[in-house]
Amino acid sequence: MSVISELSHIKTDHPRSAEERRARRKAAGRDNKAGYLFLLPWLIGLFVITIGPLIASLYLSFTEYSLIEAPVWNGLDNYIRMLDDARLHNSLKVTFIYVVVSVPLQLGLALAIAILLDRGMRGLAFYRSVFYLPSMLGASVAIALLWRQIFGTDGLVNQILRVFGLDATTGWISDPRYALSTIILLHVWTFGSPMVIFLAGLRQIPSMYHEAASMDGAGRWHRFRHITLPLLSPIIFFNLVLQMINAFQSFTQAFVVSNGTGGPSDSTMFYSLYLYQRGFGEFEMGYAAAMAWLLVVIVGALTAINFYASKYWVFYDD
Repeated sequence: MSVISELSHIKTDHPRSAEERRARRKAAGRDNKAGYLFLLPWLIGLFVITIGPLIASLYLSFTEYSLIEAPVWNGLDNYIRMLDDARLHNSLKVTFIYVVVSVPLQLGLALAIAILLDRGMRGLAFYRSVFYLPSMLGASVAIALLWRQIFGTDGLVNQILRVFGLDATTGWISDPRYALSTIILLHVWTFGSPMVIFLAGLRQIPSMYHEAASMDGAGRWHRFRHITLPLLSPIIFFNLVLQMINAFQSFTQAFVVSNGTGGPSDSTMFYSLYLYQRGFGEFEMGYAAAMAWLLVVIVGALTAINFYASKYWVFYDD
């Protein structure tokens, strides 16, 4: 009798568990629908604002398109034209110089300021906000205009040099030898964002490592080199990749400082500025789209190289 009662109990319980499973599936389906409903604005933005224009630009890169007439397919002509475009080659050279010089200088300054702030001081929150402020303003038109005035013939830099008895009459912005350097300084000045990230990384390094090294007689430089830098290397790598990508996309500074010409003598002709001139100045949108995809390939390749090389100098906890 006990076996029969157990079997009957199982038989009566099985439909009930199946009904419970169906009810749970229905509830999960309702939850999924609600989740997708909340995600709908983001999904619309992803496909309409990001993926859609991305595919359209890829198609336009194989066409001749003037923004006025309908695009005409021309295959690889736009990409072949790049091989003989001397101004494009110069813009790549200027951009690479800008990235290679400005990014390490910016990260070095950001790390130095972060180390100073990490030691602790009164009003730390205030100083952290002050140092972060240039990152918020550095890419603005107002700061670029101010920068052009500071490095003008009668700007603040020359006025300070004259105080020390120097005959400073150089127009730093209008001289091809120094124009790019002034924009590099502007980029270095916007060190606030990587500085805050470095500061957060420094706060995560256990103090016991430094204490143990100090007891063994290690000085500040050895502690920095053998403890701080290895443990901070993932943060350095993150900032390096992020700032490199941002530097390749720099546009506002060169556009405002050079009045949109990339001068003098194309010394500040960034790749993004030349792309803008081709697309919206000369209405060669097909060629500009091809240039944009070339930039995507360059940035993607350099990012992949950084990720590959990171295994030789980036140290993780595992």
